[in-house]
Amino acid sequence: MTAAYLHIPFCDHICFYCDFNKVFLEGQPVDEYVDLVVREMAIMKERHPDEKVETFYIGGGTPTTLTAPQMEKLLVGVQTYFPMSKEAEFTVEANPESITMDKFKVMKEYGVNRISMGVQSFNDAILKKIGRIHTSDQVYECVKLAQKAGFDNMSIDLIFRLPTQTLSDFANTLEKAMELDLPHYSIYSLILENKTIFFNLMRQGKLPLPSEDEEADMYALAMDTMAKFGREHYEISNYAKPGFQSQHNLAYWRNENYFGFGAGAHGYIDGIRYNNNGPIQHYLEPLRAGESPILYQKELTRANVIEEELMLGLRTMNGVSRSGFQQKFGEPIENFYANEINGLMTKELLKIEDDHLRLTRKGKFLGNEVFQEFLFN
Repeated sequence: MTAAYLHIPFCDHICFYCDFNKVFLEGQPVDEYVDLVVREMAIMKERHPDEKVETFYIGGGTPTTLTAPQMEKLLVGVQTYFPMSKEAEFTVEANPESITMDKFKVMKEYGVNRISMGVQSFNDAILKKIGRIHTSDQVYECVKLAQKAGFDNMSIDLIFRLPTQTLSDFANTLEKAMELDLPHYSIYSLILENKTIFFNLMRQGKLPLPSEDEEADMYALAMDTMAKFGREHYEISNYAKPGFQSQHNLAYWRNENYFGFGAGAHGYIDGIRYNNNGPIQHYLEPLRAGESPILYQKELTRANVIEEELMLGLRTMNGVSRSGFQQKFGEPIENFYANEINGLMTKELLKIEDDHLRLTRKGKFLGNEVFQEFLFN
């Protein structure tokens, strides 16, 4: 299958932990951006006329900073150049503070059928500390509004290992999240990315984070809570009711083709990874002249593809099929990674089960240690 990601880089406020490509909304050429990202889709459709998109994801930034008319223009563009079947998963990220019924109605009218909401925590004091501008009350309002608009496929993002967060506080957030009874939850550990406010505070010794043991306890609590409520742990950070796994993200983890549209977006088509110009004006400039905004592209070697097959596939609880690998690459996995696999199995981080290579429960806590083993030197 082929997926598509479209990036809206505008935000009303910059969160302290975020390193995605984003800018303050005020004073930005939003109308021109919408027009030209539609032009980028037209250019890519011309280059790849036979490529059919089976899942589409609009993320950010904050896509819901767009007005309803801007959202409509964007979605008309999507349906013009990459029309999908009604059954195809079409996700838009929504922030509780910037969504309205008008925006939900426009999304519904143009085929959006899944909403992903940035919630992060149900503790209002912690939300302030991490730079979020919504409250937990607004989350409930947003969910009700989405349901009223006819959306039943919804996901929320939560983060643990936040400054001053305790295990009991995270337990409270999980409890409130489960009361919403949504079909999908994404639960991430805080990563301190370079050039973020949190990274700078950490370097100054001013970021009171939970310990590694507390972080591990929070992850264990998330896994156990999700299992208790019937949400299958299908990827390191993702949990869903049966039939509600994110098809878009599964396309990434299965190493399948995807388009990347918008400023700073990445794509992977026909064995070539590419990324667009990131700064808004650098992205818009070539498109004004009818040219592609791609800044850099690289054809992957066979070794690159094998690396990614393992590192992405092992993020999922299904793991990597050994027979599937052999069929795809003409050789067994052990021809490339026998020592690494044996070493990780000895450490009880990896197991072979139903002809699949999978993380053990211990391996889920030490995922990065596992994935690094599969990098070719």
